[in-house]
Amino acid sequence: MASTDAAPSGVAAAASGNGAAPAQQDPVLQYVVLRKDLWQELKWPLGSVVAQACHASTAAMWMNKDDEVTCQYLSEANLDHMHKVVLEVKGESQLKELSAKLEEAGIKHKLWTEQPENYPTCLATKPYPKSQVAPHFKKLQLCKAPLAA
Repeated sequence: MASTDAAPSGVAAAASGNGAAPAQQDPVLQYVVLRKDLWQELKWPLGSVVAQACHASTAAMWMNKDDEVTCQYLSEANLDHMHKVVLEVKGESQLKELSAKLEEAGIKHKLWTEQPENYPTCLATKPYPKSQVAPHFKKLQLCKAPLAA
């Protein structure tokens, strides 16, 4: 990147520092949303739920690999400064509804559907400045799944 002036707020700050986390007014982050029923009702193991989040996150990044903000988020200078927000919805219908609303709003994301079961489990956005996407997630709660049942 030739100039940090063109970088999205927060990402360029990571490139200019000494390795310390930069102060960010509008951090670039990725939202990941999991279905709470996977661990509460369906009793999925922690590792399986984490794998779903990893799949969705990786897929969202790959699908947007040429996007300027995604490239900067994944840059070597930003590797130690990535931000993710992990949220939860009650179940499948809420996850699908959120995906449809994001699609309608033009928010790029991946609805991860586990195969071969064709079972939607998680979604992840591409990296965005927080101010661009936070309003779409304000009604959701942080994921606070217990580590032990």
